Amino acid sequence: MNRSRRQFLHLAASVVALPHFAWAETYPSRPVRWIVGGLPGGALDIVARLIGQWLSERLGQPFVTDDRPGAGGNIAADAVVRAQPDGYTLLLVSSGNAINATLYDKLNFNFIHDIASVAGIIRVPNVMVVNPSVPANTVPEFVAYAKANPGKINMASSGIGTSPHVSGELFKMMTGINMIHVPYRGGPAALADLIGGQVQVMFAIISSSIHYIRAGKLRALAVGTATREEVLPGIPTMSDFVPGYEASGERD
Repeated sequence: MNRSRRQFLHLAASVVALPHFAWAETYPSRPVRWIVGGLPGGALDIVARLIGQWLSERLGQPFVTDDRPGAGGNIAADAVVRAQPDGYTLLLVSSGNAINATLYDKLNFNFIHDIASVAGIIRVPNVMVVNPSVPANTVPEFVAYAKANPGKINMASSGIGTSPHVSGELFKMMTGINMIHVPYRGGPAALADLIGGQVQVMFAIISSSIHYIRAGKLRALAVGTATREEVLPGIPTMSDFVPGYEASGERD
C-alpha cells in the first residue's frame, strides 16, 4: 500500500461505514461519500470539506460531503449504518454521537457495534458567546445577570445531546443559574438566531463562530478548555471562573 493510502488510514475520518470490510490496494476506485450530521457551513461540515479536499487531491477520487443534520447526529449515523460496508460511505463522528449512545434508550442501530472507528482528526473547543446586547463582558457578570433574570435567558444549541447543549447544561448546573434551552437542527441556524437576538447565549464551536467573534457580531466570554486558545488569545478559560469546568467541544 503506497504512502497516500497509509495516510488515508490515519487521517480519513473518525469513523467509517460498517465493520468487517477490507480495502483493496486500489481503494478508492470511485467517489467516496462522507456523511456529516450537521448543516452546511457548520463546524462538522467545514472539517469534512477541508479534509475531503486533501484526500481527493492525494487519492485521486472525490470525497463528497453529504450533510444530514438532525437528532444530534443520529440521522447521519443511521444512514451510514444502512449503507453497504464497502468503505465508500464514511461518517464524520462528533461528540454528539458518543453522547447519544448513552442518551437514547432505543435507536435503529447500536453505535458502538455498528460503526468501525478509523482515526481521530481534530479536537475543536467550545466558546461561550453572547449577543452583544447582553449586558455582560465576563462570565461572572453573565452569571449575575442570569440570576437577576431567572428564566429570561435563552440558550441556543445545535441540537439535543450535542456538545453545545451538554456544555450549557454543565454550566447551568455548576453555576446554579436558570436558562431556557432552545435546540436547533444545526450550529449555523443557532448562530443566526443568536446574532439576530432571538436567543442570548450559546456554547458554540470555535471553528463555526470565530469569524462572528472577530467581526464583533458575537461577544466571547470564555473558552471551554483548561488552557487558553491561540486563535482567541485574549479570551479566558471557563475554569478561571468556574473551577472544575471543562467542555472540550467536538472530537472529530
